[in-house]
Amino acid sequence: MTKPAKNTICLWYDGTAEEAARFYAQTFPDSSVGAVHRAPGDYPDGKQGDVLTVEFTVLGIPCLGLNGGPVFKHSEAFSFQVATVDQAETDRYWNAIVGNGGQASECGWCKDRWGLSWQITPIALTRAYTSSDRAAAKRAFDAMMSMGKIDVAAIEAAVRG
Repeated sequence: MTKPAKNTICLWYDGTAEEAARFYAQTFPDSSVGAVHRAPGDYPDGKQGDVLTVEFTVLGIPCLGLNGGPVFKHSEAFSFQVATVDQAETDRYWNAIVGNGGQASECGWCKDRWGLSWQITPIALTRAYTSSDRAAAKRAFDAMMSMGKIDVAAIEAAVRG
């Protein structure tokens, strides 16, 4: 028996925790679906035998999906930030999330079809806006502010001036 994680992110869903967990496991490396637990009795938003919780991992982070009903919604106050190595990886994750019923936003942010926010952030962007060359950092930051999905080549061009 494996020792449970000391800290697990609990994400609230309206009956779709298992579907979301399976999408994340198919989309991201080091991601998987573990145990699916069914309700031992009826509860306010479900019946005995319905999926109550789903243990899953996203990019190595242990999570628990709770089918708690429609009361609480995801917000941008919580997001997964995914560091990507190049434009191809950025495109793959962004397109998977947005193309599966999600929604594009600004500055590398998007939402999946369950309303969970994601920041698809190329490492080149993080390096650029944290650079000790403050003028280059500002140019990269300004370029990012005009983007939805991050364009790595445009960020690198902004750094060069």
